[in-house]
Amino acid sequence: MNMPAFALFALSFAAAAAAEAPAPGNQRAVLVTGASTGIGREITERLAASGHFVYAGARKDADIEALNAIENVQAIRLDVTRPDEIAAAVATVTQGGRGLWGLVNNAGVAVTGPFAELKEEDFDFVMDVNAYGPFRVTKAFIPLIAASQGRIVTISSISGILSSANLGVYSMSKHAIEAFGDSLAAQMELQGVRVSLVEPGNYNSQIGASAAKRTGQATGIGDRSRYKEPDEVAEAVERALFEPDPKRRYMVVPNAQEAEITIRKAIQELVQLNEGHAYTYSREQLVAMLEDALKDARPATSAPPPVPANGD
Repeated sequence: MNMPAFALFALSFAAAAAAEAPAPGNQRAVLVTGASTGIGREITERLAASGHFVYAGARKDADIEALNAIENVQAIRLDVTRPDEIAAAVATVTQGGRGLWGLVNNAGVAVTGPFAELKEEDFDFVMDVNAYGPFRVTKAFIPLIAASQGRIVTISSISGILSSANLGVYSMSKHAIEAFGDSLAAQMELQGVRVSLVEPGNYNSQIGASAAKRTGQATGIGDRSRYKEPDEVAEAVERALFEPDPKRRYMVVPNAQEAEITIRKAIQELVQLNEGHAYTYSREQLVAMLEDALKDARPATSAPPPVPANGD
């Protein structure tokens, strides 16, 4: 079987990047995109406080200055829609000599409203950041990640499973990220790189305010201050980056209701796929499949397992 082009790209550069990989036990470096506010800022602060070195991507001078004031953080000007800034970020990280253990694709945007009223440029804007952005950044940093046999974590959403009426484009972008994560995981397995998706529910962030600013209209997701701070999301990202056997998916929701809605939607899709065709499975056969899939599933926990400092 031919090796995927994505994997060949990684292997062709891995040897050149190997000299940049830190020795085991050294401080490990992680790049976080969209690190200026919300979930990205929370991830950055948590990783830095745990002793990891964070390259924090941001677009504005004020945000870069604020991020640079945090211990163990080096801010990088990084707009995920700009190839020139991505290339410059690769050069900065490479020249830093720390290697790169982890990449966190966090930068994301949203617009709201029915498709019939949506401007095509707003559709393109969301896809450019949420779908093309992780592709561009990941492709650029694969050599460094492959050299350290590290981790790639992409922030998806429960909207990658659900599809609400007025968040159609955002949901489309996150459905794309679900496919991106699965395909990337299969490709990067050859390099010893683990890939995870983190799927948050409703937490406090600036994504709604940014959407309202872009469209000039109030949105249903505008003020998110009523939601919990995203510390649980940052915790899940740290686990995905450093626990010995990371999960493919980390659903992180603030309450049982959001968990149930999401799981029920996934089950509903399974039933819709199965119903009324020549190869429909019986209830007993579906239950047997579920039992087989559950054999290796992790049990429910009241608290996450401890994450070793610096991945040791």
